[in-house]
Formats: sequence, C-alpha cells, structure tokens
Amino acid sequence: MIHQEEISLHTKGRGTYNISPEVESIVSASGIVTGLCHVFVQHTSASLILCENADPAVRGDLERFLINLVPDGSPMFRHIDEGNDDMPAHVRSILTNMDLTLPVAQGRPGLGIWQGIYLYEHRCSAHRRRVTVTVSG
Repeated sequence: MIHQEEISLHTKGRGTYNISPEVESIVSASGIVTGLCHVFVQHTSASLILCENADPAVRGDLERFLINLVPDGSPMFRHIDEGNDDMPAHVRSILTNMDLTLPVAQGRPGLGIWQGIYLYEHRCSAHRRRVTVTVSG
C-alpha cells in the first residue's frame, strides 16, 4: 500500500520551519501501521533536516555554521542570477538533504523524542515550497 500527499508552505526567508505535524498527519491518514515514510523537497535552494526539536539554539548554531561555511556574496561563486544568496543556497541544500526516509511504527513516524522534521529555507527572501510525502507499507 502506498499513500502520497504534498505539503505546501510559504517561508518568510532563510531559516527552519517545523513540518513534523504535517508529516505526522499524513502518516496517520495513510492507515499504514508499519513501513517507511519518504519526505522530499521539490527545490534546489531549500532542504530537509532531521534536527533537535527542543532547543532552537541548535538550529541557530547550525545556521551560523553554514553562514561561515558558505557565505552569501562569496567571490568564488559565479552563479548569482537571483542574487548573492543564489549559489550559497544551492550549496547549502546539497550539504544538507533534499530528502529523508523515516520508519513508520504503530502508524506514526518513528522519530526519537528530541527529533523534528524541518524544511530548511536557504534563500533570504520568502518562497513557496512544496514537499512530497510518500508513505508505504
């Protein structure tokens, strides 16, 4: 059995957006008790991360790390068609994940107690993002 739905969200710019409740709802609605949940972002300048969900400082530290690692406006990048954050956003998404696969157990995503699923917007301006969630079992 396979169940698939799309999550659509509007970001306000660079940062992390908790999509755990939406993914959990889709898994629950699928009726699948045991299986896998695949989450895929349909963009090249946003990504998905499985991250600490209790202390937002963890995501802030991650952002500071990536700003240092892949700075906006770096002269090494030639692809700046959409601004100084264009190529850095692509690099950031490649370094993180475009997709996640989670176990489904007892009809729920098998997340650890401190884990959350986040869309990570790497562009500075607001964007509409689409995430496909496929549950199989």
